[in-house]
Amino acid sequence: MNFLQIKEVDMSAVADEIIRIGSKIPIWTFEGNLGAGKTTLIKILAKKLGIIDPISSPTFSYVNEYDHKIFHFDCYRLQSVEEALDFGLEEYLDSGKMCWVEWPQIIESIIPLPKLEIVIEHAQNFSRNISVKTIN
Repeated sequence: MNFLQIKEVDMSAVADEIIRIGSKIPIWTFEGNLGAGKTTLIKILAKKLGIIDPISSPTFSYVNEYDHKIFHFDCYRLQSVEEALDFGLEEYLDSGKMCWVEWPQIIESIIPLPKLEIVIEHAQNFSRNISVKTIN
């Protein structure tokens, strides 16, 4: 597991490190409290990967697709795995495209491995602790 403590100004460097660590892993999960910075980090990652489409959290649609390359999920409102299966989440995850999943806890049982797990926590002095772990 890699553990990074960062200030806001370091988010770009953190994104570079996440991209390096996860370059061969198609599924990345993002965990953290509301307002922890999951979507902010995703915006930075997408920009670094050359995504041109506007990035926003798919809270109500559950999934956004960017530049036909990345699927971005927000599972915060899901009540069950069955609800995720009903909108075809499993097909997205098995598509071979990069999949970024915010609030993955409810669908943990259907997320294929390997995956990159990114956990963001608030720390003191407006910094964040970010842990990055590859799970096989």
